[in-house]
Amino acid sequence: MIVAESLSKSFGAKHAVSDVSFAVQPGKVTGFLGPNGAGKSTTMRMIVGLDRPTAGRVTVNGKRYTDLRSPLTEVGVLLDAKAVHTGRSARNHLRAMAATHGLPLSRVDEVIELTGLSSVARKRAGGFSLGMGQRLGIAAALLGDPHTLILDEPVNGLDPEGVLWVRRFVRHAASQGKTVLLSSHLMSEMALTADHIIVLGRGRVLADAPVDDLLRRWTRATVRVRSPRALELAELIAGADVSVTHVAEGVMDIEGVPADEIGDIAAARGIALHELTPASGTLEDAYLSLTGDDVEYKTKEIA
Repeated sequence: MIVAESLSKSFGAKHAVSDVSFAVQPGKVTGFLGPNGAGKSTTMRMIVGLDRPTAGRVTVNGKRYTDLRSPLTEVGVLLDAKAVHTGRSARNHLRAMAATHGLPLSRVDEVIELTGLSSVARKRAGGFSLGMGQRLGIAAALLGDPHTLILDEPVNGLDPEGVLWVRRFVRHAASQGKTVLLSSHLMSEMALTADHIIVLGRGRVLADAPVDDLLRRWTRATVRVRSPRALELAELIAGADVSVTHVAEGVMDIEGVPADEIGDIAAARGIALHELTPASGTLEDAYLSLTGDDVEYKTKEIA
């Protein structure tokens, strides 16, 4: 378990993390989300002792990371896949790491095969593609078979097969009771992978909840309606809590009224429906609703 208690970090006048508290539970994949500059990377660095908190504390299984006697076998970390000597081969990089903890060379071969690096294991890491570099970083995180995994953007640069493998692997790890903290900007992938979500914005916790709870609270279900009498139907269902968006002629998206109620109203008035499709809000919708006022680096909207 990872526990942060009133965690803060300042760099001069810049407050990167402000009074952050959360717990990452074992047996779940916990997604760690937030806009650029939200404090995610700083928080992860504090978890593994690379940055010292200005205030508060963070522990892994009840201990500070710097107090762990065998960190590689307790916490697997991927923060920067480029943190490798470019002149070393993938195998030698992992062998050097294994030697620091007395791990057998057979474990090096296991993680090389596990992460799909067998064909490039003897090649210099400096010549690796972004995806192969990510695989090497993941292999390093798994080397000690740790109970806790902290992975920052692990699917960055991976091909579809690699993305699927990471998804299946972290879910399998969680099913074995391991603690998994996973950061990503890919909302679609996080929606398929995470059980629980922590969202940061401007260094503060904006949300800390199971995915389903987050969707219920921060999204509204939409119903796509297609009818030759769409305008008439829209007038019949109008209300203070109802939103109707006309997508095309005869097509509209309706929020605030369930599909069965729309169908009943249409049937009562003899209005033909060519489509009545309910759609739940997505994790991306919830994320954008949560972080809309906390984006530090705003882009210009395109008309």
